[in-house]
Amino acid sequence: MIFSKKIEFSSTEEYVDLKQDYPKPAKYFTPEWFKKLNHSIKEMTVKGCMPFLDTLTTGYILSVPQDYIIRHNVMNEEAKKLDAFQSSSLMYYNYPPMGTNLSQKVEVHSTNQLAGSPLIEKNKNLPFHKIMNPWLIKTPPGYSCLFVPPLNNKDDRFEILPGIVDTDTYEKEVNFPIVINGDKYPSLDTIIKKGTPYVQVIPFKRNDWEMKIKVRDEKKYKPWQFFFRLKLIHAYKTFFWKKKNYK
Repeated sequence: MIFSKKIEFSSTEEYVDLKQDYPKPAKYFTPEWFKKLNHSIKEMTVKGCMPFLDTLTTGYILSVPQDYIIRHNVMNEEAKKLDAFQSSSLMYYNYPPMGTNLSQKVEVHSTNQLAGSPLIEKNKNLPFHKIMNPWLIKTPPGYSCLFVPPLNNKDDRFEILPGIVDTDTYEKEVNFPIVINGDKYPSLDTIIKKGTPYVQVIPFKRNDWEMKIKVRDEKKYKPWQFFFRLKLIHAYKTFFWKKKNYK
């Protein structure tokens, strides 16, 4: 199989030589609960839904490069609200892999930058901290990357703010602001462990689009409806689905 497009993840020699937490195709992070499902005529599950499977296998996954200690909306003994977000390399060792942006202090966005957004309430009116990403991501000319929390497979404690970056021209690491899931955790005292999947990277080609609304041609539509009913299960997979490959 010939892959016509390549996406590159690069970092400093010292960090790459560690051979830790390399970006990997999303298919390697398929959750165990999904693997254990069965799909049959007697018991139909999401295991047979190719659109759902595509969310789990499209693109690439970035893993958290170091432990992060979080004390979010926690009250101390003096009844003072704490908002601690500290990386293990700077908190304990002050010697992160040389030359990477892991040597920088964690970046923060104030709530003013998202004024009016419901994310402020979800994050308990506290600043939005960033996970520092040591990988510079490059795509071919004309291709960008969509960054989202792992689709249908995200951590229930936090998620990144989704974004799109023109990675064919941008020459820096993309760092990721996170939102704490305050809907489930009004306060959170935890560690996001190194190796936790947290970003799904989906490269795509930039195109200009124009929307059109029309009445569909029923003569063309109805035969497809009949065709779809020829199989009890896996009709979409058999007749319509196209395999995607990410290596």
